[in-house]
Amino acid sequence: MSELVLINVSGRDKPGLTSEITGIMGRYDVRILDIGQAVIHDHLTWGILAEIPDESKSSSVVKELLFRLHALDLQVRFAPISEAEYQSWASGRNRACYIVTLMSRDIKAEQIARVSAITARHGLNIDNISRLSARPSLKPSDDRIACIEFSVRGTPEDPEKLRSDFLHIASEMNVDIAFQEDSIFRRNRRLVVFDMDSTLIEAEVIDELAREAGVGEQVAAITELAMQGKLDFAASFAERLALLKGLDESVLAAIAERLKLTEGAEHLLRSLKSLGYRTAILSGGFSYFARNLQQRLGIDYVYANELEIVDGKVTGRVSGRIVDGQRKAELLKEIALKENVSREQVIAVGDGANDLPMLSQAGLGVAFRAKPLVKESARHSISTLGLDAILYLIGFRESETH
Repeated sequence: MSELVLINVSGRDKPGLTSEITGIMGRYDVRILDIGQAVIHDHLTWGILAEIPDESKSSSVVKELLFRLHALDLQVRFAPISEAEYQSWASGRNRACYIVTLMSRDIKAEQIARVSAITARHGLNIDNISRLSARPSLKPSDDRIACIEFSVRGTPEDPEKLRSDFLHIASEMNVDIAFQEDSIFRRNRRLVVFDMDSTLIEAEVIDELAREAGVGEQVAAITELAMQGKLDFAASFAERLALLKGLDESVLAAIAERLKLTEGAEHLLRSLKSLGYRTAILSGGFSYFARNLQQRLGIDYVYANELEIVDGKVTGRVSGRIVDGQRKAELLKEIALKENVSREQVIAVGDGANDLPMLSQAGLGVAFRAKPLVKESARHSISTLGLDAILYLIGFRESETH
């Protein structure tokens, strides 16, 4: 009759340790039921659930392991596991698996305590905790990025309440928390579509144009209400455009030159490109500026509004159909079809109410530094870090990006 034994080893990490331990077990034809290892600051924690096929040889295996591990100056603990305990554990492995991603400038113990308390309260058990970001410097810095990923199992009774709890502490503690199913699509996204204004760039271009036209405050007020969802986008867009009538075409180049990229935008696009992702700008702004970004960042598709210019002057109109929220959602589906990817493999990123339709169509919709209405309506949000935090949401470690 076989015997099940849980073996836990800890101490200073050494090359060849796994080979030594499993080599001893191999001589007794031990079957490995589970295995895991973590190394933090050169300190090893190593666990293995072993099935010793011949119960009479159990003491010999344990004795030989104990002797060798003691010689290696490692601590070891053996615990017998009953068949019933194993079956109960194994059946639990079939429960739904989710990923909780905690992102901040610095990871504090209280943040982990609050996140783990919420998972426990909703009946989720933490299987694994991994650091995705690099080890931080001990020197203070404003641009630090820290990310920890929790793999959890269980089925929350009220997913919306769980999400609400995470959103509450994220706001309270100035962190970003994402909760998503650990499905086959999570690390298999293939297309990322971006809003432009206040997403890829820090400014709202129409507000910049308005300042040049001398109607800055008037247009900015309308823009803010539109982004909050308090005004119809198409109607407010036409109203703002009309105020730009007569603006000289020469100011476009000057504005394009001074537009500042959002934190993390270059790193994100460079990494996505190296990983084989396709990218697109779907913007309610203007194609002149979107094409400029396309060249700068190597973006594959651009869809935006064509600002009408006659005799070197802005007419206050656009050519063709306005790229509003509904059009963004349609374009997302059209590009996905063209690229032969499912909508579950699409990431959409935006900040305004007119981005909600495309965020809802994507497998991963991210409200980035968004207005409150958008943040509450989107499934995921990033407010604390830069755009490149999206790489953590799809499971990439900092060492895997460029």
